[in-house]
Amino acid sequence: MIEDQGCVYCARWHAEIGPEFPITPEGQTAPLLQTDIDDALPDGVTLERRAVYTPTFVLLKDSAETGRIEGYPGEEFFWFLLGQLIDAAG
Repeated sequence: MIEDQGCVYCARWHAEIGPEFPITPEGQTAPLLQTDIDDALPDGVTLERRAVYTPTFVLLKDSAETGRIEGYPGEEFFWFLLGQLIDAAG
């Protein structure tokens, strides 16, 4: 998750999904690593393009981007989109 301090959509994600995310099947499959949009990416992580919007959720496989969700579309749609990304990544 690429976020920015003061981002209202990031705060909304943290309030609506953040507490339960680690215990969901999706959270177990794709554990959350949070970074600020202004910080360097962790060593070895490769993105297709830099993040412009916050939050941006990037799904990684072997430290390379396989898909992303830009912005927070609300709880129900977020889970749907994340499920699609996970399924597509295998």
